[in-house]
Amino acid sequence: MGPTNRRGFLHLAGRYLGSLGLVSGLASLLAGCQGLETVADLGTSIGTATGAISPEEAESISKSARAVARSFKEITPQQEYYIGRTVGALVLSKYKPYANDAANRYVNLLGQTLACASLLPETFGGYHFLIQDSDEINALAAPGGLIFITRGMLQCCRNETAVAAVLAHEIGHVELKHGLQAIKSARVTAALTTIGVEGSKQLGGQELADLTRTFEDSINDITQTLVNSGYSRAFENQADAAAVRILQRVGYDPNGLIDMLKVMQIRLDPGRRDFAATHPPPSSRIATLEASLGQYTPPRIPVARQKRFVGALGSL
Repeated sequence: MGPTNRRGFLHLAGRYLGSLGLVSGLASLLAGCQGLETVADLGTSIGTATGAISPEEAESISKSARAVARSFKEITPQQEYYIGRTVGALVLSKYKPYANDAANRYVNLLGQTLACASLLPETFGGYHFLIQDSDEINALAAPGGLIFITRGMLQCCRNETAVAAVLAHEIGHVELKHGLQAIKSARVTAALTTIGVEGSKQLGGQELADLTRTFEDSINDITQTLVNSGYSRAFENQADAAAVRILQRVGYDPNGLIDMLKVMQIRLDPGRRDFAATHPPPSSRIATLEASLGQYTPPRIPVARQKRFVGALGSL
């Protein structure tokens, strides 16, 4: 590259990093760039040296890059625990706990046994399982090991093996840190919000108001999608695979998961905002499981195990 072309490139690079094009430029780097702060420092140095951007613009760019870089830091087990507690509080604001100590003790004993057989047998705050007093069919796992299951979901379980399958699936989400991956996405979104705000400081009046409103609306759309759409089909299949492994390690027939899904398929109401709205259809999960387990055969349930199940959850 000759001197003239080099000067032209540096000038172009400085203007690029100092413009609102920074938003799309950094967004394209989010997936793999490990040195956003370094890139930003280099770019702002070039930009200020060539006069393409002001010192104030350079500081705005650097602040934005630092916000993005922070989104890539590892979340510690302790941080995961406190994040999970916050998520759990929000969940409990929607579904109240089911006031049945015997039923909750049973679910916790079963859940703790299954968690010990997972690839993440311990978390910072430990695993905790709670039944929620709702007829909706739902179950979810907050980061750190807080696992919730509704009465409606338990009513889809005809035996202990099916209950174990639901809990093992949710333990799989914790083990695979699916919740944290969603939270990291939200943190990247927050970083991009900062980029938008910092970049918009270079505008004024109605332009600033329009950009801010557009950006806020976009972030709200993304957030609503994350909250309401649930995990991806790939994540659900991964959690099912983890559940199969956990069930087999403890001695439960993994066909219990298919058994539960078959009952759920009958009970689900497509119009309700529960499992039907946030998960792949049971039929697709059943097909994936049968591809690995072979054709479904009803699990054999020992008499003592069924008696224990009915004694604990028969009143649901």
